[in-house]
Amino acid sequence: MPAATMRAIDATAFNLGALRLSERPIPTPRRGEILVRVKAVTLNYRDLAVLSGTYLPDLPLPYIPASDACGEVAAVGEEVTRFKVGDRVLPTYTQGWYDGKPTPEQRAKRTLGGPLSGVLADYIAVPAEDAVGVPSHLSDVEAATLPIAGLTAWTALQEGGLKPGDTVLLMGTGGVSLFALQFAKLAGADDPSLLKR
Repeated sequence: MPAATMRAIDATAFNLGALRLSERPIPTPRRGEILVRVKAVTLNYRDLAVLSGTYLPDLPLPYIPASDACGEVAAVGEEVTRFKVGDRVLPTYTQGWYDGKPTPEQRAKRTLGGPLSGVLADYIAVPAEDAVGVPSHLSDVEAATLPIAGLTAWTALQEGGLKPGDTVLLMGTGGVSLFALQFAKLAGADDPSLLKR
């Protein structure tokens, strides 16, 4: 079992200069939870918006920032059968969202990195049902980009009714756009290099 304390990054105010390294107790997984040793964290626009105070300005301080991470199960709580120690996992960004559209309550109260504690820590505890396995061909860093950017791109293309031969316009070169480009290409969208100018 790991040491009794861990490192975490606390935001003590709404600005980048207010990030502080702190020491906290390692969470103990409760019934139905897994303890994840965080191995990679990725940064999203949302994380910066929360940290700047423009998104969730009433978030109590201090808080642990960041929403997306990949890690390894370090311990399991009672009744957990979905994962075992050593499994690679991604905690889902919206905890408790399993299908359909997320509810306003889920969007307002059940997201990692605000208002729920974020992932910039050595360990996090999440319900086993709110984590997914990591494909073995992805590195920890690659996998950590999937929860927000990957799912946003996938959802936008699916809701747009993407089909082979469609033309997809992407704005910018951020994570969502790059995921959308790859998904559109895999779905058979027109190759932009073939479009007439």
